[in-house]
Amino acid sequence: MRRSLTPLIAVLVVLALSTLPANAAGRLLAAFSLSGTTGTFVVSNPGTSAVTGWSIVFELPSGVTASNPQNATIRQNGTKVTLTPAYYIDTLQAGKSTEPFSPKVTLSSAVQPTSCKVNGANCDGTGPEPPAPAPVTATYDVNGTSAKIVVANNGTAALNGWSVVFDLPAGVTASNAQHGSISQSGRTVTLSPAHYNTTIAAGRTTEPYSPTFTVSSANAEPTSCRVNDVNCDGSADAPPGAPGNPRSPVKTTKTVSLAWNAATPGSLPIVGYEVYNGSALATSVTGTEATVTGLTPNTSYTFTVKTKDRKGTLSAASAPVTVTTNNPADDTQAPTVPGNLRSTARTSSSVTLAWNAATDNTGVANYDVYAGSTLAATVTGTTTTVTGLSPSTAYNFTVRARDLYDNLSAATAPVAVTTLDIVETGYARVGYFVQWGIYGRQYFVRNLDTTGAAAKLTHINYAFANIDPVNLTCLQGVTRGTTPNPQDPNQGDGAGDAEADYGRPFSAGQSVDGVADTGWEKLRGNFNQIKKLKAKHPHLKVLISLGGWTYSKYFSDVAATDAARKKFVSSCIDIYIKGNLPVVNAAGGPGAAAGVFDGIDLDWEWPGAEGHAGNHVSPNDKANNTLLIAEFRRQLDALTTTTGKRYQLTAFTPADPAKIAAGWDLPNIAPNLDIFNIQGYDFHGAGSDNSWEPFRTGHQGNLYLDADSPYNPDFSVEKAVNVYLNAGINPRKLTIGLAYYGRGWKEVAEGGKAGEWQSANGAAPGQFAEEAGTRGYSNLIAGVPGCAVKHDEAAVATYCYTGPGGQWWSFDDTWSIGKKTAWIKSKGLLGAMIWEMSGDTGTLTTALDAGLR
Repeated sequence: MRRSLTPLIAVLVVLALSTLPANAAGRLLAAFSLSGTTGTFVVSNPGTSAVTGWSIVFELPSGVTASNPQNATIRQNGTKVTLTPAYYIDTLQAGKSTEPFSPKVTLSSAVQPTSCKVNGANCDGTGPEPPAPAPVTATYDVNGTSAKIVVANNGTAALNGWSVVFDLPAGVTASNAQHGSISQSGRTVTLSPAHYNTTIAAGRTTEPYSPTFTVSSANAEPTSCRVNDVNCDGSADAPPGAPGNPRSPVKTTKTVSLAWNAATPGSLPIVGYEVYNGSALATSVTGTEATVTGLTPNTSYTFTVKTKDRKGTLSAASAPVTVTTNNPADDTQAPTVPGNLRSTARTSSSVTLAWNAATDNTGVANYDVYAGSTLAATVTGTTTTVTGLSPSTAYNFTVRARDLYDNLSAATAPVAVTTLDIVETGYARVGYFVQWGIYGRQYFVRNLDTTGAAAKLTHINYAFANIDPVNLTCLQGVTRGTTPNPQDPNQGDGAGDAEADYGRPFSAGQSVDGVADTGWEKLRGNFNQIKKLKAKHPHLKVLISLGGWTYSKYFSDVAATDAARKKFVSSCIDIYIKGNLPVVNAAGGPGAAAGVFDGIDLDWEWPGAEGHAGNHVSPNDKANNTLLIAEFRRQLDALTTTTGKRYQLTAFTPADPAKIAAGWDLPNIAPNLDIFNIQGYDFHGAGSDNSWEPFRTGHQGNLYLDADSPYNPDFSVEKAVNVYLNAGINPRKLTIGLAYYGRGWKEVAEGGKAGEWQSANGAAPGQFAEEAGTRGYSNLIAGVPGCAVKHDEAAVATYCYTGPGGQWWSFDDTWSIGKKTAWIKSKGLLGAMIWEMSGDTGTLTTALDAGLR
């Protein structure tokens, strides 16, 4: 017969109570007993007040594991096990114990814990008083891939608002949050509560509604954890350790190279090291090596190194290293030229180089690596990877050897290397998704998946983000629509739709994964659906498109000065790349949209040229556009140094040679842009307000110039692309635009080739009442009865005509897409861009995909 443990437990509790030190009378006690491999903790409260929120931390002998908890959850890290009680025993009344629901665990060996603490004090009541609990603490528990965070309010007043920020091991992701929402940037995860557990009453926890989520690697423990910016366990911040074994492996007459052992992290991850020359900061680095330059020959210097964590906390200084720079008079002989410079690997943004070592009478100190005339790196070895390069771009690299007395060798013969394309293999397929498509078009992010488009596209550009007319920053957090008059010069001022972006809850039928929003997540709307789409199709890159036809009014202003450019770019990166959204209807907040966007697409329509009515235009736009693009590239690359992720930068660029000449310094822009998405449509059209070309039909996206066109000069895709190619742009940076919609005219006269270039009387009825002259492809094919499809073989243009006095429409179909993709391949271009995805139910994208295989 199995013997009951209850009498034994009672004896242990009584014994513990009878031997309590005087200072432990109000502390919880925990008595451990063992039956076979089942261990039981009976926790009792001998005090006069209820205690809410407790946990046990115990140590096991090496190699012993704890599992199968009852009435609790556990997590084990090495020999340390943390036990968190179930919510129904989380509060212990005065004079009560956890019986009959005491926590139990199964041990892999029948052993006693080597130490035990309850709420930070010894389980048997001995020892000093535990430190006062922090106002708020959080406990992270993981079982397999299921994780939970329990937050406790240890204060005497209600806690209104909290968040937990924790770091997971490299490569581990968190997703599928319940009772809260999560966002992740690199290794850092931000967890925010649902509305019903935002407020925690005094002395209570988030149980039974604690946030849960899934981690991609079983039993992944966080490397750091903060709740409301204090350590989750309530402990004081521990600074990082000092770097160890500082040393100087190499010195010259003007430089000192230093190296050290990596420091031990404190409460937060280490982000870098600061090197001091005496008391002055000499340089900051992310690795464990640095070279201090600009020194005086034959002079003694003393260096120390400090570790810096993510919060900016510095460690104590390392041991000092004293170095005397060399005397140049001691050696004037230059090293030999490094041999056999070669490229051993390349990506779309980096090139790896190697060379044979140089020789020198006193010794080689390091090597200077140049990209063109720019110093790209200084290394002590004979290989390096040059990063921060532009895709599809040719570079010439040389290397010079430097000896210990700063004598430089001659440069090697240059090695020409072209970086890989942004898509590296195959062709780009860039599709614009319009923010407002969820309304009249009823086209959701989910439709990108169900139509098969997401599997075929490489990029999605989300259109559009606006510019704040007052602050001249990226605008987000507003729900103000545009005015209905497209010729209103202030039509887009202050307009935006944060509700569609991240506030609107979607139903299960509108959601990518079939899971409905509760309406309380920090990230809802299109942005949340994009995250779900990327999780399902991890090859996709999603970019935020800034500007567009209606929102380009203030581009000239934000590009006008260096200060304005820096401010604008920083704000856009903060909102869309870092994901720091303004709070709207309880959605948004710091980091809420982290991970949604992989880069930025610039849609300035048009620098230095005519655009929307009221747009600000300056004769300096062309030069300032170049500088604005360079500033975006600079700040995105700076962010890469902290996240390890490269961010893409693309632009929507004109087909009109006059607009290119007015605003686009192509050779100087090219090194900073990954893709030029060339407008391949809207060559002709009536316009919704008949303000464009209402009285004559015309092709809106012909591949070649049409000899029958009455316009001189006229437009074509080929003519546009040739401007870019003739400017020296690598063809593998160019896409051409395809129209997934039609431009139409009404009351078209008979003549020409079935209505081509004939007189008309305004825009044809559109798909929507406010958009005369425009229909999505699928709507056009189904919604214009009797519209016979024709193909202009010479111009490569598709149109349809209902007959004399009827409608005439210009658009792309599977035939024209087949012709254009063959041309793309013949020209060696990067691929195609689509405006915009809601016009297609899958037919056109399937043709595009087939044509670019």
